[in-house]
Amino acid sequence: MVLKKISLNQEQNVTFLILIVCAAALGSFLFGFDTAVMNGAIVAISKAFNTDSVISGFIVACALLGSFLGALIAGQIVHKHGHRKAMIAAAILFTLSGIGSGIAVSAWDLIFWRVLGGVAVGMTSVITPAYIAEVAPSQLRGSLGSLQQLAIVLGIFIALLCNYFIALAAGGSAELTFWFGITAWRWMFWTKTPLAILYVFAALMIPESPRYLISQKRFLEAENVLKKVFGGNVQAKVEEISQTLLTQYKPKLSDLLSRNGGLLQIVWIGSGLSILQQFVGINVIFYYSNILWQAIGFSEKDSLLITMITGIINIVTTCIAIAYVDKIGRKPLLLLGSIGMTITLGTLTVVFNNTFIASDTGNPTLTGSQGIIALLAANLYVVCFGFSWGPIVWVLLGEMFNNKIRAAALSFATAVQWIANFIVSTSFLPLVKSLGLGFTYGFYTIASATSIFFVAFLLRETKGKELEEM
Repeated sequence: MVLKKISLNQEQNVTFLILIVCAAALGSFLFGFDTAVMNGAIVAISKAFNTDSVISGFIVACALLGSFLGALIAGQIVHKHGHRKAMIAAAILFTLSGIGSGIAVSAWDLIFWRVLGGVAVGMTSVITPAYIAEVAPSQLRGSLGSLQQLAIVLGIFIALLCNYFIALAAGGSAELTFWFGITAWRWMFWTKTPLAILYVFAALMIPESPRYLISQKRFLEAENVLKKVFGGNVQAKVEEISQTLLTQYKPKLSDLLSRNGGLLQIVWIGSGLSILQQFVGINVIFYYSNILWQAIGFSEKDSLLITMITGIINIVTTCIAIAYVDKIGRKPLLLLGSIGMTITLGTLTVVFNNTFIASDTGNPTLTGSQGIIALLAANLYVVCFGFSWGPIVWVLLGEMFNNKIRAAALSFATAVQWIANFIVSTSFLPLVKSLGLGFTYGFYTIASATSIFFVAFLLRETKGKELEEM
């Protein structure tokens, strides 16, 4: 089969494409917001519900179990109902989770609402990259796919910004001096609700993926969407997509198995990307940095400010990925990021290992310039992750699988990612308390070093290829 590449030839096509991708990426914005909002609230929640470090850690990480479930079911929901309806369902769950988390009366019902929000996060982590990959032309797919990560880091930043100003206005996240005498940390959760409602309306306005429409034999609708994106005659593109899709075929997880019963190599590679993206420890920065900087000696206000600055760095470096992913390619950016993360995480390992003093609280003690070195290394680490493993993994997961297995493979690889995230998030506090920060960051350094060889020897470049070529 000879594949025909279609070029964008009208400015209005590009504008329309960017608008629908941004609307879809609102789900990823809420994804980031939901995962980061806990950073500024967990200390106050632990005091309010009198929880120990194990329960506090589970309150932070329990949403990841919901994300695992959401990622697993998202592929089937998309196949049966389409991307738009799946987005609407996720938006409703985001709304309920935001309201419920703010009115929680105990750690256990807070855990329920957090898990519910996690299901929404897991769903959007599958739906958004798949949708963007399926509507974007090959020459823009990397940049547009990176918008998902930009939306995630913007969501993280806005959540941190809201946390900072709410805590600043109230005098602390546990104070009752905020609006209507309601504890400040509850308002941190409620700030998500208007954004979730906006996501519902955005999902109602965007068109369905043309590849989903073709799989349902809705050819005329698919052709209309492709015309809005590409312009001109798109009949040949409709026929190409049709040839790579088994119409009326329901994707199954068994499609991911090879003849000998093991997972297909491409699924192993996608899952490996997901695992390494989490095992380098990035979410420790966004889940626990507030606790970490307070433990080192910064005030709650300064810790929130430092975390917010880290969020800005993450945004800027993600923009670098958007600018260069379709020029340089996926593989070179990942390699460069892996090398940089290995160096910066190694620096943190040395600093924390030499300065950790075991105590009942498990807090590190940094003296002299060591705190500054740790702060610089942590933020340089975020720089390296931000232009590479943050956005590029999502781009690859959205595009590396062929049309037949994309929904099932993306669901599986993303579910694996959430399990890896859960392992890292729940193990951080116990590891720090029992073995110290040096050992913990040493593990993340090893994962980063492993990622260099993984990318160099196992990953193939996908820049400029049509989805039908995968």
